[in-house]
Order: sequence, then structure tokens, then C-alpha cells
Amino acid sequence: MQRTNKLKIFNDPIYGFITIPNTLVFDLIEHRYFQRLRRISQMGLSYLVYPGAHHTRFHHAMGCMHLMQKAIQTLRFKKIEISEEEEEALLVAILLHDIGHGPFSHAMEHSIVENVSHEQISLLFMEELNRDFNGSLTLAIKVFRGQYHRKFMHQLISSQLDIDRTDYLKRDSFYTGVAEGNINSERLISMLNVVDNELVIEEKGIYSVEKFLVARRLMYWQAYLHKAGIAAEQLLIRVLKRAKELVSEGVTLKSSTALEYFLKNKVDLDNFSTPVLEIFSRLDDYDIISAMKEWQFHEDFVLSRLCSMILNRDLLRIKFRKKPVSGKKLEKHTRLFMDEFDVSDRVARYFVFTGQVENIAYSIDQENIRILTKAGKVSDVEKASDLLNIKALSRAVTKYFICYPKQENSMAGISPHP
Repeated sequence: MQRTNKLKIFNDPIYGFITIPNTLVFDLIEHRYFQRLRRISQMGLSYLVYPGAHHTRFHHAMGCMHLMQKAIQTLRFKKIEISEEEEEALLVAILLHDIGHGPFSHAMEHSIVENVSHEQISLLFMEELNRDFNGSLTLAIKVFRGQYHRKFMHQLISSQLDIDRTDYLKRDSFYTGVAEGNINSERLISMLNVVDNELVIEEKGIYSVEKFLVARRLMYWQAYLHKAGIAAEQLLIRVLKRAKELVSEGVTLKSSTALEYFLKNKVDLDNFSTPVLEIFSRLDDYDIISAMKEWQFHEDFVLSRLCSMILNRDLLRIKFRKKPVSGKKLEKHTRLFMDEFDVSDRVARYFVFTGQVENIAYSIDQENIRILTKAGKVSDVEKASDLLNIKALSRAVTKYFICYPKQENSMAGISPHP
């Protein structure tokens, strides 16, 4: 009988060697649901802006598991009791926290399915895996949902200074080359402690927290909300919208079986059954890329043009404004496009549109980052910090944008009619 070594080591470019702590974690990593994350990009279409940003959700999940191991080690050193069962639950919960992401991560979160977040799909996957693994994930699910009585454990999974953020900022900074996002995740974790069942950062780590918040702000503007990235994601959203419209009209589109199902059917949380979850588990970035490679030659002007624009990085021009874009400016570019190609206003709206993005590094309305002073008192980081920027970072900054072709005649030679 062949035996498999389940205590393997991964070589990660960020942290070095990552060890798999036990057989349950190994078997979850080996499961096809988790292996699918190798085919889901961490930063959507950001590689069209930063060529190195080809890392995946698999990379991120493994990094989070590694940091969670470090966090547990730190807390135990500080006399916080964490049982072996709780340790396993924390590792499983953080490992699977993003397993529900669809193709291109956030870019298509509400395009494939309707009003279902990736967190909700992650929970569906975890519950299905729990059945496969004879209830071994029960405690991990309670921690993930915030239903376990030890609150700090959920805060390690999901809060304003959680393991998720400490990995993705450092990792995304590395792969994009945006140095401003590089944080000292090891330092932050070494400063963790627990007071009254809640996660705190010791006072001597406050400067690392400040750096973390500033880095998050900068990464959003320079990477996650980069203008070209926003333009590319908006095109991708419209590709799926147009494909669904055509399919609903009886048009046949070449696609994978999994993608075809979600093009033909409206899927929301009420009908996200186990069979639907199984189909979703076969859907990844490759389905979308393969479909677009076919659809770029389709006779439909909208679908073919949108696909070729993404594949060939012929993106729309995008301009940010501090105030909402006027209807007059939107109408001007819409009319230019309509006149150029003799198309309807409805068709033109696929290529000319407005929107908005918001950046808030620290929300005072959510669960706060708590600082433990040397005197043993706990206060919000906004009050404990002497950095005036903390208050500024807690204010939401909204930017409005308009997208339209770089030159209305740049698409000359491409007929809207077959």
C-alpha cells in the first residue's frame, strides 16, 4: 500500500518555507475545491497594469495559513491558551476563507451569480467539505462565522487587522512591485495579544499599525483601484452581461459547460444548491479567457469588441473626477460613439459609462483596532496614535469616473453589423 507524506513543505517567495501542520490541512489542500484556487488570480485583471501580478488565490491562502501558525505561536508564548482543536480550526478557517472566489476574484463577484458574496460561497464550500470530512470542519465553521465564544479567533480571520490583510498587502506589493504596500507582517503578528477575549496590538507595535494603514490606503489607489485596472474590470463585467443577454435571446455562444450553466441560469443564494456548487467549483479564470478567445470573433459587435479589447489590452480611456460626471459630458461621448458606428444608445452604453470608487483605509464604524498600552489600558488606535493621518485615513474618499474609447474613431474599420 502506497503511503503519502502529508507533512510537506512549500517554498514561498514571501516567507520562505511553509510547512503543512497536519493531515487534515494536507487533505484539504489536496482537495479539488482548493486546488481550483491555483486557477483564480489574486488580483483579477491587475496584470494588465502590473505584469508581475499573476499570483493566485492559492498563493494567498497558503501565506495566510503560514501567518496564522505564527500568530498562534505568538499568543501561546504570551500565555493565551489555545487548544490543539482550536489551532486546527483557526488554520482550516483561514486556509478556506477565500475558497468561494469566482473567476478573476472580485472582478466578477456579482456577474456570475447575483447578490452572493464570495464569503457566502466560501461558507457553502466549507459546509460541503465538512460533510466529506465527517464533521472535522465544524469548529472551523463556527470560528469563520463568528459564532465561537472566543471572539479573538474570529478577529484573526476577519477584522480591520486580520491575517488576511497582513498577507495580501505584503504579497500584492511584492508581485506588483508597488513598494508602498510592503508591510512588516511578522512584526505586526509578534505584537498581537488578547485582552478580555479581544485581539489587541501592544503599544510598541503602534508604528507598524500606522504603516499598515498607510500602506493599505496607498495600495488601493496604486493597485486595487488603479485606473486601467478599473477600466479592464468594467469591460469584463460587461462581457458577461452581454453574453447573458445574447443567451437569453436564444443566441448560441461557445463556452465551457460550467460557464454555459451560469449564462443560462439566474443563480442566487436561494437556489445555490449542492449541484450548483459543484458546477461553480469547475469554473475558473480559464473558462472566461477561453470563452473570450472565441467570442472575439462573434458576429455581435458588442460582445466581440469587448472581448478583443480585454485580450489585446485595448482598454477604454478612464478619467477620475472629484465630483460626479455631468450628464452633459456622458451624453457627448455617447453621441460621438453612436454617430461613428450608427448604433443605438443602448449599445453605446457598453462603451461609454460612468461609475465611482471608494477608498477607506480604516473604518471607525467597524470593529476598531485596539492598542494595549504599557499601563494595561486598551484604546482605539485613532486615539493612541500620534499620527494625524489616522483621522484622515478613517475618512472615505470617493472618486467618480467616466469611461469612453480613447478616440471615438480608434475603432474605425470594425463594423457594428455583420
